[in-house]
Amino acid sequence: MRIYLIGYMASGKSNLGHALAGRLGYDFVDLDTLIEQRYRITILDFFEKYGEETFRKLEKIMLQDTLSLQNTVIATGGGTACFFDNMDFINSAGTSIYLRWEILALMERLKQVRRKRPLLKDIPPEHLENTVAEQLSIRSFFYNQANLIVEAGKMNATEAINWILERLETD
Repeated sequence: MRIYLIGYMASGKSNLGHALAGRLGYDFVDLDTLIEQRYRITILDFFEKYGEETFRKLEKIMLQDTLSLQNTVIATGGGTACFFDNMDFINSAGTSIYLRWEILALMERLKQVRRKRPLLKDIPPEHLENTVAEQLSIRSFFYNQANLIVEAGKMNATEAINWILERLETD
């Protein structure tokens, strides 16, 4: 089984994914980390050097490569589900789980890491909330197609994992 975690930047896909994989006895893969390792460049530097369009094409190829994985939790990038037919691919290749957060809670998390996020690093702090709200309004269409939607901002990591495990057992 493959489990794909989707959601906005800083929603906890990597941290929760690693812990979920541990509880399931699965492997864990972070799609952004795979890209960085294979191409020996950070996501931020890749965006700056080659642009978002090239990154999204590469990201799609790397996402499709996850078909070779079994018993793996895969943390996708914040935009992965929102380009090409990636959400359809994710849902056909495994179980998708959207880690949903309220905007204000996401803002608190993003304040610490936005300089590392290619789509947010140049946004002035006073415009950050509007930018995130606009991106979320577009991306939510894709995120909401997930098999499971976890209100991640309303639970701690252990509660979210237990919630997910309960749902996975009943499917």
